[in-house]
Amino acid sequence: MSALELVSHRLCPYVQRAVISLTEKGVPFVRTEIDLADKPDWFRTISPLGKVPLLRVGDRVVFESAVILEYLEETQAGPLHPSDALARAEHRSWIEFGSSILHDIGGLYAAPDQAGFEAKAAALEQKFTRIEAHLYAGPWWDGARFSLVDAVFGPIFRYFDAFDAIGDFGILAGLPKVAAWRAALVSRPSVKAAVAPDYPKLLWIFLLSRRSYLSRVMADKRAPGVAGAPLAA
Repeated sequence: MSALELVSHRLCPYVQRAVISLTEKGVPFVRTEIDLADKPDWFRTISPLGKVPLLRVGDRVVFESAVILEYLEETQAGPLHPSDALARAEHRSWIEFGSSILHDIGGLYAAPDQAGFEAKAAALEQKFTRIEAHLYAGPWWDGARFSLVDAVFGPIFRYFDAFDAIGDFGILAGLPKVAAWRAALVSRPSVKAAVAPDYPKLLWIFLLSRRSYLSRVMADKRAPGVAGAPLAA
């Protein structure tokens, strides 16, 4: 097996999925960070969609996070999918559900006005209510065994760490099983290691830069873990 290189962006939740999978499997890899606002020529050459993550395997490239996760399942030890075919299909379905939540989160922080923000918040609340109904005793998605669904939702809950510092939007309120799952994911070593220590500050700056309804709410707030005056956009 050729050495693996993960081409990344420091804030990308889809990159974090791949990092968590690689870490859980104990697979050595090199992580190469790029600036998506100033993409290097070599990246444009090898990335058909112009997005991260990319997994470089020798001189070949795998793109799209879901495909990367499946490739790692097929080629590396320590499976994170269930062994049963139907259970695997169910997990893949919930991974897609996680991607739809990320899409709604993007809509939430980009919403230009309060009405748009509240509509996205309501959509997210409905989706997490559905998740609450699915979750078992825990601590993980499928019970005692950490899976790729967990790897997908670890990065999702990072956004709520920032949202909680901005205001009480009620999206995850009254969902005790979701709260327990979130807490377990926050403490999982592979999830913690998927981002750099300055991730909260970088995310805060990114959210402010959207110049959206949420950005305006953030204007007089202090970034988590950042001393001094609130960060300006």
